[in-house]
Amino acid sequence: MRYIRYAFWGVLAIVLISVAIANRGIVTLNLFPEAIADLVGVNQSIALPLYAVILAGIAFGLLIGFVWEWLREHKHRSAKSRSQKELKQAQREMRRLKGDSGEAQDEVIALLDKAG
Repeated sequence: MRYIRYAFWGVLAIVLISVAIANRGIVTLNLFPEAIADLVGVNQSIALPLYAVILAGIAFGLLIGFVWEWLREHKHRSAKSRSQKELKQAQREMRRLKGDSGEAQDEVIALLDKAG
């Protein structure tokens, strides 16, 4: 399984390197379209290689997807936490009730119940 993982990462690296080599051209990214930039008075732009823009877009999309999924699963995590809290409370109650009923027993039996 480890070799399959290494092979996957190797193929992914080769693909990313080939995309980077094939898309080395410089592109200019503008913050706003020209009409809006003239209206607002802000004309921010940056020149980057095309592969950097492509890889940054993929990384940003993955980040948004991970955050979205984390927020979507919040109800499941909170339900699990609530269930664990209820389980611990029930276990404490069970131990308390078991301890109350064991007072009339012999000391040896009470020790065996605590160990088990």
